[in-house]
Amino acid sequence: MLGPVDVVAPSLLGCWLVSDRPEGRVALRLTEVEAYSGDGMDPAAHSHRGPTPRAAIMFGPPGRLYVYFSYGVHWCANVVVGPEGRGQAVLLRAGEVVEGEELARTRRPTARVARDLARGPARLTQALAIGPDDLDTDLLSPASSVRLYRGPAPAAITAGPRVGISLATDLPWRFWEHGAASVSVFRAGGKPRRRTAGQDGLP
Repeated sequence: MLGPVDVVAPSLLGCWLVSDRPEGRVALRLTEVEAYSGDGMDPAAHSHRGPTPRAAIMFGPPGRLYVYFSYGVHWCANVVVGPEGRGQAVLLRAGEVVEGEELARTRRPTARVARDLARGPARLTQALAIGPDDLDTDLLSPASSVRLYRGPAPAAITAGPRVGISLATDLPWRFWEHGAASVSVFRAGGKPRRRTAGQDGLP
């Protein structure tokens, strides 16, 4: 989890995010993420103005879950990445449910097909039942109710502009598994670029 956020972010693709709740387990394989950094080059990051009460968790330690309420409508989940003090986190934008699909469907009753269960950051948190009580969860601890595990890296990863922001739109810091059906629909401008899958990231 240590390293520049734009290097660690694509290494999370293919990893499993597992959520255990009293009603059962849902696990998904990450197919789309976005990188955000508070080192002064990314005004779109919550950490851009330093360790405010909202963004303090982004400054470390790495491997923690940063959960925030977006536009007063839904929760978003992020993985804090190191080194500490940099204010870096990776937004989990989409994933493919690989375990607990029936339970995920009860949480996402409007999803018509499996690819839509966790297609987008709000749907992802709904499918996994992630909310404010999960803030600061240690994703690398076997004892946590929400955990992150390394999985096989995708064969090809694409990078392009981030979605739903108005600042630093030129940074190609959205990464997704090329050809994955669960990746969010992208309508903004910008030219994606192909890159090979990274192997670094989780310990």
